[in-house]
Order: sequence, then structure tokens, then C-alpha cells
Amino acid sequence: MYNRFSESQNKMPRKKVDVITLGCSKNLVDSERLMSMFAESGFDAVHEPKKVRGDIAVVNTCGFIGDAKEESVNMILELIQAKNEGHIKSLYVMGCLSQRYLDELKDEMPEVDGWYGKFDWPELVTMLSSKHPATSAYDRVITTPRHHAYIKIAEGCNRFCSFCAIPLITGRFKSRPVEDIIEEVKTLVSRGVKEFNIIAHDLSAYGSDLYGHQELARLIDEMASVDGVQWIRLHYAYPAQFPMELLDVMAKHHNVCKYLDIALQHISDKVLSNMRRHINGEETRRLLDEIRKRVPGIHIRTTLMVGFPGEGEKEFCELKEFVKEQRFERMGAFAYCEEEDTYGALNFTDDIPEDEKQRRLSQLMDIQAGIAQEINEAKIGSTVRVIIDREEDQYFVGRTQWDSPEVDPEVLIKKDKPLKKGEFYDVKVVDTQFYDLIAELV
Repeated sequence: MYNRFSESQNKMPRKKVDVITLGCSKNLVDSERLMSMFAESGFDAVHEPKKVRGDIAVVNTCGFIGDAKEESVNMILELIQAKNEGHIKSLYVMGCLSQRYLDELKDEMPEVDGWYGKFDWPELVTMLSSKHPATSAYDRVITTPRHHAYIKIAEGCNRFCSFCAIPLITGRFKSRPVEDIIEEVKTLVSRGVKEFNIIAHDLSAYGSDLYGHQELARLIDEMASVDGVQWIRLHYAYPAQFPMELLDVMAKHHNVCKYLDIALQHISDKVLSNMRRHINGEETRRLLDEIRKRVPGIHIRTTLMVGFPGEGEKEFCELKEFVKEQRFERMGAFAYCEEEDTYGALNFTDDIPEDEKQRRLSQLMDIQAGIAQEINEAKIGSTVRVIIDREEDQYFVGRTQWDSPEVDPEVLIKKDKPLKKGEFYDVKVVDTQFYDLIAELV
């Protein structure tokens, strides 16, 4: 049982709202906006409390893959129990899971007081407060450490990859105007944010719906020119129709991190075709070569998939050789999990046994573990710039420009001198610890 529900709360203050976020950073931004709207309406909203303690609990769910859906359902059930035990008075659910499975969830969980999807959740605040709070599209309560924030530049996706349910949940791709994003960045800078992690389901398509052509390069160029922006990091580019002009912007600006998160999924032409990725293996390799050529020192983060229908031993071996060849600085992988109503579920048979998928996944990640260790060892003796996130018993913990919060390795800095959270320091790498670096202050 979740320990946050373990203590009785007989006297709960009124207008207290506990917000729990599951899933990706895009959901986190929605939760931060929700909390701002609650604050404008006279509520006291708290994110991820150790124990729910308010009149109201709101859980922002994920509905992307099986494990995430299970986590969301389990959290709702735990909050229902908390409600039944009197720890909270009402429970509301929002986000991707309820967007996708609204009717089924309503029937199975009648204890939930209200269901909201991916986009209509502002109505929850209006309903509870009897007024619509006057907030801008970028008003947020920052729940991350105050020196970094996520910037969501678009919603939805038009790619319809055969394994992915995101377009079914979020709908068509919709960019935010450049001007709105820049205003949000300026506002956050004034509140102390220095590091901006740019997120969307498909960065590559940014601007194509609003302006008739891709505008990611212009957006990042303008963002990098805002005083006070010290790091910009790019997440979730799509390899097909990649905006090559972005590379010139990355090379031009010192505050655009030499980092690119671009999910490649596979290298086999057969598997890529089955996945409906709109790119083949040769084109993928040419793209990677061009990225590394035009942005020297870049660290590429990618995601790969094993076990997709059509991946035989030949295709899997091709994928393993691709990983050895490319030596990705950052790489994750997962086993294919069939999602209902996707093109893959409707047109292919998920006939690779689960134990075989897990065998392939382990093999691929073992290869990557060795590569990551070698890349880290090559950094020993070098001086790198880090931002400090937190202090632990033996180390200050920071990140380089090549490390995104939550998903990438960290730098453990020996406690020779006191360091301030949210400040930048030059440190010398002296050792490695698994995926992390050990460093000392220069």
C-alpha cells in the first residue's frame, strides 16, 4: 500500500488539492498548468505529496504502453481506497488514460468523482471553483528544481507509426506560436529558470501546421537569443523529414546543448517499413553522419525497439551491429507491446514470444552498457561544465549539457567545497561509476 495513505487525516484543511503526475514530461507540464489555475482560483495545490492530505486528489495519467497504463490504473485504485478510508473527499482523473478509455473506466471505477481527458482538464477547475481562472497558456507552477523547466512546443502527432497509440490519444499535430513560446521562456527566466528542455511528440514537424513549413530552427534560434537562457536541450525529434537547418543553429549557439533526442526505433529496412517510419536504414545512417559532422561533439540519445513483427534473427543481428557501429552516447530500448487499434495491432501478428523479446532486449542493452562505459572512461581527465541539481551525503550531484534530467547519467562531485544548487561549475572528471561520472571541482 502506498505509504502516503497510511496515516489518518481527520481534519483536512479546505481547498487543498493534491496533484499526482504519471508518465512523461509533457504530462508534467499539464499538471503544472493545472496547479497554476487552481492557485488563481483560491486553492492550495501541492504536487506529489508524500501523503495525500487534501480535500481533492487529481491524478494525471499515462496511457501509452502496457506498464504505464497498469501504473495509472493502480494509482487510481489506491486513491479510491484513500477516499474510502476518508483520507480525501473527492478524486478526479485526467490525462491520456482517461482520454483513451473513458467509457470503460467510468464503468469500472464509479468511485471517481470526475473524468477529464488530455485537453479538457481546465474544466475541472471551472467546475470546482465556479469560475474560469484568467491564466495564460503558459502560466505554470514549476515542480522541477527551479533552475530547469520543460517547454512543450506542440501537441499531437501526424506520423501514425504502426506501433504507437499517441495519435489516437492526442489527435493531430498542433504547434504553439513562436511568440507564445518565447514569452513563456522570458517569464520563466525572470523566475530563475536557466535550463530549458524542449519537448513535443514530434519536434521535427514543429511549425508545419501553423506556418506551412518547419520552423524549429527559427524557434531555437530566437530562444537561444533570450538573455538568461543558458541551456536548451532538444527532445523527441523524428528522423524522417528532419529539419537539417536546425543543425546550423545548434552549432552556432553556445547555449544550445550539443544533445539531440531522436528515436530511431530500428535499422532494418523490413522492420522500419512494417513500423511505418517513412525512412530506411541507409537514410538513417546518412542522417546520423550529417548530424555528427555538422554539430561536433554532439551526444545523441535514441530509443530502439526489439520484437516488432517481422524482426527475425537476421533483422535483430542487423540492429545489434548498428548499435556497435554508431556508439550512441545515450540509448534506451524496449520490447514491442501491442497496442489495440494501432496499425500494427490491426495488420500484424504479434508472434514473437515474450521471453524471446526479453532475450533480445537484454542482449542489446548489454552491448550499449559496454559502449556507454567506454565513452565515460574516455572523459576521464577532461574538464566539463555542470549544473548542480542536489546535494547528497557524499557528493553534490550535477549534470553536463549532455545529460537530461531524470533520464540520463549524472556527475557526482566530491564535497571539497560547498556548491550551490542551480549554479554552474567547471569540474574535472576523475573516475566513472556505472553510467555516472565522478568529478572534482577545478
